[in-house]
Amino acid sequence: MSRAGAFILVLAGSWWTHAAEVPQTVHFPSQDGSTQLVGYLFEPQTPVPHPAIVLLHGRSGPYSSLAKGRADAGALSMRHRMWGRFWAERGYVALLVDSFGPRGYPQGFPGHSYNDRPSEVNEQLVRPLDAYGGLAFLRARGGVIADRIGVQGWSNGGMTVLATMAPQPPGLENPTPVSGFRAALALYPSCRFQSRQADYRPYAPLLILSGSDDDEVSPTVCQSFAVRLKAKGADVDVVLYEGAHHSFDDPGRTKQSHEPNRRAMHDALARAEQFFARNLRYK
Repeated sequence: MSRAGAFILVLAGSWWTHAAEVPQTVHFPSQDGSTQLVGYLFEPQTPVPHPAIVLLHGRSGPYSSLAKGRADAGALSMRHRMWGRFWAERGYVALLVDSFGPRGYPQGFPGHSYNDRPSEVNEQLVRPLDAYGGLAFLRARGGVIADRIGVQGWSNGGMTVLATMAPQPPGLENPTPVSGFRAALALYPSCRFQSRQADYRPYAPLLILSGSDDDEVSPTVCQSFAVRLKAKGADVDVVLYEGAHHSFDDPGRTKQSHEPNRRAMHDALARAEQFFARNLRYK
């Protein structure tokens, strides 16, 4: 069994036992110049220094729907806690950024509500400024390798990843893998906005993971988008998991009762680990 598969089994068998294990709560400014963000820091138990990953939640926010309105480290959803622990156990500092709570929307937004969301949480113009705020925070923190920081996002956070990696993104002028993020992972994003930009090309390696039966965004748009980028010489890969749904990596029983979601989650964990190891660790 792979390390990723073993991790899933441990998680499933010990979730409630470890529920009290919460990450450190931190605060830092967004690059928007006005918002003080909340973040949740998952740290390795191994000697410093470490590479790091900024994590960007999706449209429902970082907190569990079962938390009854709580918005703190103990109320994080299973998926965010799973990924945070996953990275920390593999020697990465992981920083989950809450973009919605500090702006008055801690519980996020329902599905298919894209056109009704306020401009202050826009994933193309605002949330990239949060990503770069997280990058600056990690670089100022001891024990993090300043030029070995990646970014990962889910759904709306995945769309934020695409905007964050643009040739001229909000929050960073003339970006490079040294001045900005060294690699980016987007899980089931919508690629429509960037697919309409003729000059779009991510400034660092980009991996997109999607399910073929996604009911919120079109995975085929991302597929054709990635093909065009690769033809331009961009370092982009897309993986389409047959039969998998949106949020296929949610470790809860509902999503994981669907076999294609289980297969997709297993592969996504292993593929993500390989991707960031290749791009964030010294050769």
